[in-house]
Amino acid sequence: MNKVFSNADEAIADIKDGATLLLGGFGLCGLPENCIAALVKKNPRNLTCISNNAGVDDFGIGLMLKQRQVNKMIASYVGENAEFESQLLSGELEVELIPQGTLATRCMAAGYGMPAIFTPAGVGTEVALGKEVRNFNGKDYLMELAFDADFAIVKAWKGDSMGNLIYRATARNFNPVMAMAGKITIAEVDELVKPGELDPDHVHTPGIYVHRIFQGVNYEKRIEQRTVRIKSQ
Repeated sequence: MNKVFSNADEAIADIKDGATLLLGGFGLCGLPENCIAALVKKNPRNLTCISNNAGVDDFGIGLMLKQRQVNKMIASYVGENAEFESQLLSGELEVELIPQGTLATRCMAAGYGMPAIFTPAGVGTEVALGKEVRNFNGKDYLMELAFDADFAIVKAWKGDSMGNLIYRATARNFNPVMAMAGKITIAEVDELVKPGELDPDHVHTPGIYVHRIFQGVNYEKRIEQRTVRIKSQ
């Protein structure tokens, strides 16, 4: 099975209107920039996007929001995006806010083939409305369903043509758990190598989870909040 694609346009070509997408990254770190740009160009509509956050106005998922491609956003943090705020307040955008740990664990459950998880996070809050609560050993737990995503789109540092992936530093974030969770997983990498060139002990995502891979280009790798030390006089 050939998993290698020439570019992002080819890799996302069959993503259609109404698809549910998992998108890796945390803030602006570890974003699948090439795939997002390709989705903006292809312009599928009514998408459900599952991501830790919604990017910023001119980068990441914010570009898709600006083009009105996203119908529903499932995320744990959305505070850096004025376009998101505008669409939420106007009722254009459906939003599901969930605790960050629950987001990660629902991804893991999908990857492990588990239909649901039980978590104490959200019990007794609006997060629990309409959801099943069970008591284990005297403590209430909320049942959360595993994600059911058509595609997972992730960014890695290195990968091989078999789909094995290595993430670098904080760009590892949500990418590994999301790579496990999609029906079809698309990975873009800084460097694509031949099988056998990656140290097996360093592989974070085994190739069994990855269906498509390509070497990305022209990464910006923006810093969301730059903090510098003021030099003393």
